[in-house]
Parts: sequence; C-alpha cells; structure tokens
Amino acid sequence: MFSLFFTFILMNAQDKDAVTFEVELSKEKLGINERLRVDFVMNKDGDEFNPPDFEGFRVLMGPSQRISSSWFNGVRSYSKTYSYTLAPTARGKFSIKQASIVIEGKTYKSLSKQVEVTAAVDKPSGEKTVDDVADESLHLVAEVSKTDPFLNEALSVVYKLYVSPSISVSNYRPLDNPKYNNFWSQDIPVSKLSAQNGTYQGKPYRYVILKRVVLYPQKSGKLEIEPLSLEVTVDVPTNKRDFFGGRIYSQTNKTVSAGNRTITVKALPSEGKPLNFGGAVGDFDFSVTTSKTRLNASESLQAKVEVSGKGNLKLFQLPEPNLPSSLEVYDPEFEEGVRTTLSGMQGKVSNSYTIVPSFKGKYPIPSISFSYFDPATEKYKNLSSEEIMIDVVQGPSSGSAAQTGAIPSTGNKQTVVTTGDQFNFIKLNSNLTNIGLTHFFGSTSFYLWLLLPLVLIPLTIVTGKKREAIASDVVGNKIKRANKLARKYLSKAKKELGNKEAFYIALEKALHNYLKAKLKIETSEFSKDKIATLLTEKKVDIATKDGFIALLQNCEMARYSPFSEVQMQQDYDKASEVISQMDKQL
Repeated sequence: MFSLFFTFILMNAQDKDAVTFEVELSKEKLGINERLRVDFVMNKDGDEFNPPDFEGFRVLMGPSQRISSSWFNGVRSYSKTYSYTLAPTARGKFSIKQASIVIEGKTYKSLSKQVEVTAAVDKPSGEKTVDDVADESLHLVAEVSKTDPFLNEALSVVYKLYVSPSISVSNYRPLDNPKYNNFWSQDIPVSKLSAQNGTYQGKPYRYVILKRVVLYPQKSGKLEIEPLSLEVTVDVPTNKRDFFGGRIYSQTNKTVSAGNRTITVKALPSEGKPLNFGGAVGDFDFSVTTSKTRLNASESLQAKVEVSGKGNLKLFQLPEPNLPSSLEVYDPEFEEGVRTTLSGMQGKVSNSYTIVPSFKGKYPIPSISFSYFDPATEKYKNLSSEEIMIDVVQGPSSGSAAQTGAIPSTGNKQTVVTTGDQFNFIKLNSNLTNIGLTHFFGSTSFYLWLLLPLVLIPLTIVTGKKREAIASDVVGNKIKRANKLARKYLSKAKKELGNKEAFYIALEKALHNYLKAKLKIETSEFSKDKIATLLTEKKVDIATKDGFIALLQNCEMARYSPFSEVQMQQDYDKASEVISQMDKQL
C-alpha cells in the first residue's frame, strides 16, 4: 500500500515537471469579416519563440505577451502566452502551422491546427483588435462657426478631440498644423486642457478642446481649411485580467485628422457700395474729437479719428481729415485697443493728429464720413462726424503782411510773416585767426624722446634681474601656480552653483590645489587620512581640519546622492571659510 502511494506521488510530480507548449484558437470556423485570436501557451518560461507564417491571414496585432503565476496549497502554477489577432485574407481551409520555442535548452513545437474561413457573416462575432476599438472610439473634429461668411467677416474654428468613455488617451502630438491660406488668422490660446462631457453622433463622449482660431477670409469663393493631424497614444481595455483582478490595457498609437473643410465666402454686394468704402465689415461706431477748440497761434491740439465696435478692426484704413492748408498737420499716431475672442475682433482703433495753427482766425475741421458693411443686415452703412470749428484767438493775422514786412503772396500762396530773428543778414566780416607753425627740433617733445632711452635702460636691467629671481624660485613658483589654480577652481565652483556634478568637481579641484600649494605634496599622494595627519602635524585646529575633510567627503558623496542648491551654497561658503582659517594657521 505504501509503495503504491509513493509511486502515485512520484508520477504526479513528474507530470507537473513536464513541459507543455500548445496552440489555442478562439474558433475553428469563422467568416471572412471576422477576427481570429491565436494563443501559444507554455507552462515554463522559454526563449527564442518562433511563430508560424500565418498563411492566409493578416496579422492585425501581436505578438502580445501575457504571464500568469500563482501559488495554491504550496504548489506553484505558471503560464506564459504569446497572442496574435488575425484577419482572413481569403475563403478556404487554412492551417495554423507549428510554432517553436526553446525551454531549458530543448526545442519544443506546437501542433498545427486547421481553420475554415467562410463567406462574410451578418454579425461578426470575432474580437475587435485594439486598433479597431481605437478607430471607433477616437474622433478629431473641426467645428466651424459659419460656412458661408461674407468677405472679411469673422468665423471661428474649434478643434475638439472626442474620446469614448471606454478608452483613455495618455498623450498626443501634433503632426501637421493648418496654414489657413487666404485667411487672416489669430489663435485663441487654450489655457488648460480639461475634459468635458458631450455627445458624438448621438452617443455620450468626452471631449477636449485642443486648438481655437479666428479667421477672416480675404478672398471670395470656395476656400479650403487644411486639416489638423495628431498622433494619439490610446489605452484600450481588454477582456483579460491581471493577477489581482485588474483589467489589462493594451496601448496603441493612432493618427487622427480633422479632415478638410470647405468655406464658401460670399463677395460683398456692389449695389449700394459707398465711394469711400474702405473694406470695414462688422458693426461700428465712428467719431472725430479734438482736445481743444480754442487756443493761440503756435499752440497745438490733437484731433482723434476713432472707430469702435466689433468687426475686422485691424484690416481696414481709417478715413483721413481734410484740413485747411493754413494748419500745420503732423503724421498721425496710430492707437489700437483690440481684443480677439471666438466671436471676432472687438475694441477700437484711432489716429491722433497733432495740429498747430500759425495765424489768428477760425478754422473748420470738415465733416468726415466712414462707411462699413454690416453682415447682419447685409447692407452698407455710412456714418459722418460733426463739423468742428477751431478758434485761434491770439497770433499774427494772415492778412498783416504789409505791416510786418512779409512778402506778399501770389495766386493761392499764403503770406510769410517774419517773427523775431527768423531771418538774419549774412555776415560779411569773418573772425578767423592764423594757425601757428611749430618745429619739432629743439622743442620739449624732442628733448623728452632724447632722454627716454637713458631712463628705459636701467629700468630694463632691474626688471630682468627680478624676472631671473622669480624664475629661479622653483618652489615659490609652484606655490603661486597652485594658489592661482585654487582661486580659479573656487571661482568656477561659484559659477556652477545649481549644477551639482560640475560644482562639486570644481570644488574638489580647488581644495586639492590649495593643499598642494600649502603642504607641497603631489596630487597622487592625496587621501583623506593622510590629509588629516598632515594637517594635525601642521597644528591646524580640529574644527578647521574636520571642516576640510567634511568638504572632501561631500564632494565624493555628491556623485551618488542628490544635493540641493541650498546644500551647494553652504558647501561653497564653508570652503571659503575653511581656506581662510587655514591660511592663518599654515
């Protein structure tokens, strides 16, 4: 009895140690419009997996790898699966041929299986691939506010990415931005990407607004709005679960496009178009104002021509005032206070003219007309300003030429009035002096150049001897070079504050070169223990010695540990303090 029980346990253990490598099909008969999933399953981990060629099928996805491992009553079970999703390419009977894998140094092969592909079925029951699900659940839409605007009438385009609740998007990248040819365009920034609930083709979706732009067509007829294209990373849930029961997601990249949109732009009607029409389209108010209407000659005033309202404010010219020739008018100063929203431009634009009258009198600023086309009523409208009278109360009179000695005008030319010293007589006598001649020989410069060599010769001898003394002091030169190098690296460390690796490399070099100068030892002899011993022999106090060793330790630790900018600043300040203290003791 005992021997039979032992034999049963031995056979059971051998079965568990046996290697299995099998192929599993989701179905053995399917329509040409269905999908087939093929799983290659093994009970031990293997390498060098070699799939069959899948003749008669197109690989839609795979291989995807799945591993399952569990313990039950002290017994471990393991499974590793390579999965493919296939689409038939023709009707008929096909064979899923053998696949192979190497497990524990041995090659194992699966059995081949037959699959029959029939005509298309009405309701495909095959599993959809990740790409199929992504295609059905992801849509990029360009929503256009108006498809038949007038020329220079505003329209908006909002690009929305619709995502089905069954999937999630982890990233996106624009591939091609539209150029908006034949449109004046301005982007409306999207400050924050936030998902909102909505519907797409009658189904509940979430959407994100990616881009908003306002367009003003500059040409009539059919205009194309180029598509926006994105590459989107999509996470699609599968029917599989992980060891803890959580749903397993498959990830794929999809390219989505908003598609071309055609806009039919209507030309502005020619009937009723005013002669002074300058291309303004919208709904506007018009005004002409002056800063003052009563002033003296030679004083200035500002006349402002302003258009306000909603429309293509940046795309037309303001009308110009027709002022009397006796007023001096400077070039206008343009001012713009326009903001652009999805509904178009709104605000105001103006030209401010500086006007300076030269003579006493009354000067009218005639009425100015401004016309625009209103798309709401599809009619032209004309606005006119009131006439403004400028009263110059003090100053020369334009008819006083006889009393002031002005030259009388002929025809339509106005008189020229002399004021103050505006015109003076030409001077007939000059106030010129002779240029004196000097000779170099016998001058002060001549004697200075003569004595200069006598001064330079002894100075050169003294300088040469000093250089020879410095060059012969080998030890002193080494110390000077080391001190200079230490200052150089300490200065470099200060510049590298915030850059951990570069800062601590520069700081460590500065500390080493300082020691090399003070202790007269080579770099190859450095070690923290020897440095501590030498500093003790030089009677450096314990606090300074420990601070120096701690700085060297920090330089080493910085290679493997994160250091904050605050810590780097503290180490730099500590290095300056330690070097200063050691200078007093060495």
